[in-house]
Amino acid sequence: MTTTEPPPQSSRDASRPAEFHRYPFYAPRFWHGMRPLTWLRLLREGSFQVHPSRWSHLLGVSLAVPANTVLSGIQKLVFGRRLAAAELHGPPVFIIGHWRSGTTLLHELMVLDERYSSPSTFQCFAPHHFLVTEWIFQKFFRWLLPGKRPMDNMATGWDRPQEDEFALMNLGLPSPYRHIAFPNQPPRYLEYLDFNGVPRSELNVWLAGLKRFLLAVSTVTGRPLVIKSPTHTGRIAELANAFPDARFIHVTRDPRSLFPSTCRLWHSLADVQGLQVPRPYRAIEENALKDGTDNKTDPLAPEKQYVVDCFKRMYGAYLRDRDKIDPGRIVELRYEDLIADPVESLGSIYQRLRLSEFDSVRPTIEAWASREHRSYKVNRHQLSEADERLIREQWADYFEAYGYQ
Repeated sequence: MTTTEPPPQSSRDASRPAEFHRYPFYAPRFWHGMRPLTWLRLLREGSFQVHPSRWSHLLGVSLAVPANTVLSGIQKLVFGRRLAAAELHGPPVFIIGHWRSGTTLLHELMVLDERYSSPSTFQCFAPHHFLVTEWIFQKFFRWLLPGKRPMDNMATGWDRPQEDEFALMNLGLPSPYRHIAFPNQPPRYLEYLDFNGVPRSELNVWLAGLKRFLLAVSTVTGRPLVIKSPTHTGRIAELANAFPDARFIHVTRDPRSLFPSTCRLWHSLADVQGLQVPRPYRAIEENALKDGTDNKTDPLAPEKQYVVDCFKRMYGAYLRDRDKIDPGRIVELRYEDLIADPVESLGSIYQRLRLSEFDSVRPTIEAWASREHRSYKVNRHQLSEADERLIREQWADYFEAYGYQ
């Protein structure tokens, strides 16, 4: 089910905790969509180190997840034949790029074209049983979600397009997003950002899980899928092989904006979704390193290192593999160009990837641009000199490849 509402306005930079949007205590967390064994495995990986202030999350999810097993069985019983005969309705389009690079904006713009569809928030939240239950939540439980995401002013809703990575995580497949649950512990499954070191047998299981989910979504939408997940950026070679006709849109953005915005993203997610209390976010600015200061004195050095390491894994693989993809299947887009002229940016994408004819959707995009784009504000971020030196050194290949020198 796609949304026909225009994408909401971007938030201005909100670099302080007070600007996080409130996430109600009753709103569902990512983990509510898991089945019991997946939930238990997540807790075991975190050594059951749940902060007392998050025991309500622990109790709520533990009471809810058995229902996912029951509803999954009902879905298989009712829709088993339909799922077995499911097929993709045209080549999928993958939107990739680092977190906070504008992939969400592009995703929501593309699904304004009613010839395309996308996994919805509910489908990614409840991948085991959405064929049975999505209509119920759409009709009676819209109030469970807040109006806006915690980290910015992007709207939420069960029918909004969503990252399929959340579905894969809830299905029990390895995902680096599990780190959100236990943010104060060493991250797990980073190898699934580039598949380096993942045994072929385990990779095949992961790819099969992704295909099953997309096929199930296709039984609802009946249209080609536009799929957006930053985590797919370093997986491009395997995805291109698994989906031979797929198209890829890669979005880039100035790393000096990506870095602080991504630090804020992970903190906001851990703050509302995590089973531990993350380190104080305010330290990102208040304890910013001074010239010549050792990184070890920064209380958030491990968190910053996590952002740096994820980026290096993703783009080590992407920059290595992008030239192996047929040029007619991949296009690269700068966030700065998308913001400057969204209509022409989308028109160029449609033409270069030989997607559907663009003129029929142009009025819709132009209407959004005239109505919303005038007040669209690009985020502004503060970056310490030490942090800029850090990312210029660690992300040098990206700076050079995309001209952000």
